[in-house]
Amino acid sequence: MGTGEVASVFIVAISDVVRVGLETLTANDARFTVVGSAPDLTGLATQIAEGLSPDVVILEVEGQREEDFSALHSSFGEVSEGEVFPAFVLIGDGQSDWVKDALQSGVAWAVLPRSASSDEIIAAVEAVSAGLIALDVETLAALFSPKDSLVDRPSSAQVDTDRPSASRSQVDALTPREREVLEMLAEGLSNKEIAWRMKISEHTVKFHVASIFAKFDVSTRTEAVMKGIRQGLVMM
Repeated sequence: MGTGEVASVFIVAISDVVRVGLETLTANDARFTVVGSAPDLTGLATQIAEGLSPDVVILEVEGQREEDFSALHSSFGEVSEGEVFPAFVLIGDGQSDWVKDALQSGVAWAVLPRSASSDEIIAAVEAVSAGLIALDVETLAALFSPKDSLVDRPSSAQVDTDRPSASRSQVDALTPREREVLEMLAEGLSNKEIAWRMKISEHTVKFHVASIFAKFDVSTRTEAVMKGIRQGLVMM
């Protein structure tokens, strides 16, 4: 896509309310056309088997079965050469194993949290239609967290020996702005509240939060704050 053509979109969501909401949201944008919807992945698989070939599939992950997604993914290998697979925009838990697998296998091109706004959903559909990948910053940080890697993992003895220097390097790695954000995370402020207080954009706050997660090797705000407390960056 990316040539001014209208992208065809298929909606999958268990909830009737969510499904209708996504259909309405997408259909109201002249760049997209909704070619169908279904409550589950088996409904999508049936329509694809009958010849439907949407450019994008918006999938609300909640309530969907991993085995249905795996079966659909496997069926892609049986289509004719040259046929284009739909790009999936997943809305839900970006840290679950099967969502990560979908990203790594190239089936999912975008992952958004359940709290994603209408603008964020439309932006993700636009991105994947243009051949781009779209991830929220917390999902990105979780995907590339080194704690998931078993390569060169130190022994328990090495961990104990190296812990002081490792903690020191993490402290030094935080920029002054990131330390400010960390302190506000400890206060329980939302990204929007932090942006207002620091007079910066919410997008910039999300970038700082993702950077803190990556440097601290954590995947949640609570973990980041607890690590900050242990290292003396956050005073309670």
